[in-house]
Amino acid sequence: MKSYLKKANTDFLRGPPSEIIMSLRQKVKRLMRIHEVSPRKRMGQNFMIDQDVLQLMLSHAAITPSDMVLEIGAGFGFLTHLLAQKSKTVVAVEADTRLMQVLHRELGHLGNVDLIGGDILEVPLPTFNKVVSNPPFSISAPLLFWLLDKAFDCAVLTLQKEFARRLDAGIGSKDYSRLTVSTYYRARIELLDEVPKEAFYPQPDVDATIVRLKPRGAPPFYVKDEKIFNAVLRALFTQRNKKFRNALQSLSHKNEFKYKALSKKTENLCLHQKRVRNFAPEDFGAVANALS
Repeated sequence: MKSYLKKANTDFLRGPPSEIIMSLRQKVKRLMRIHEVSPRKRMGQNFMIDQDVLQLMLSHAAITPSDMVLEIGAGFGFLTHLLAQKSKTVVAVEADTRLMQVLHRELGHLGNVDLIGGDILEVPLPTFNKVVSNPPFSISAPLLFWLLDKAFDCAVLTLQKEFARRLDAGIGSKDYSRLTVSTYYRARIELLDEVPKEAFYPQPDVDATIVRLKPRGAPPFYVKDEKIFNAVLRALFTQRNKKFRNALQSLSHKNEFKYKALSKKTENLCLHQKRVRNFAPEDFGAVANALS
């Protein structure tokens, strides 16, 4: 993974970093003052104020005039405006009704921007083929699970650095999780550039990472029933440090099978002495298939 600061100095920099950051920071403050709004911490509102990060995201997404782009958490519309210049249409979703009013005033003249108010996990959406977004860190997990169920070409997102590591964690590592396996099964993941917390206003407590996801044409291993596969992931990762033989107790509580039946169904997998955290993604698929 590359440092954003190094990349910005060569590819996208059009002036000293402090001047670029101050320019958008001042615009955020001006808009907040004019429209009498302030960031809401409970909504995870930290607005991107670095023009170079926005340009970097567009470059990673390879936006073309035929693209229909989804933006999640449009904020004050800085990224929205750039996307509108390069794409066919932009579907900009914003949950904050106050910011929706700002967006209508600032971007209402753009004919290829579709502004939608509401929760991204609940609102109906038109067709899109790419996602480019600085979503609130607070919705990262449900957003990723939601996104992995959609059809699209690629998604470029800025995510909390620690969260991004979970998407591409090694088997057995502390960051290896249900999210890691689910992401691996559905998409190819790239951790591209580090983004310092100073690139946001107000400044969050953590740095971020630009992440690119590309859905797989076909899963890397066979799963008979994805509902059972997801249930197995949820249950077993609550017991990640236990040997599989002991972790089966958790599965027996959440499945119609008794413990002995579960043990018998999985005995041919030769996994009973293996700790859950050391399971390869394919092992979870094998367990799910044995229970299907």
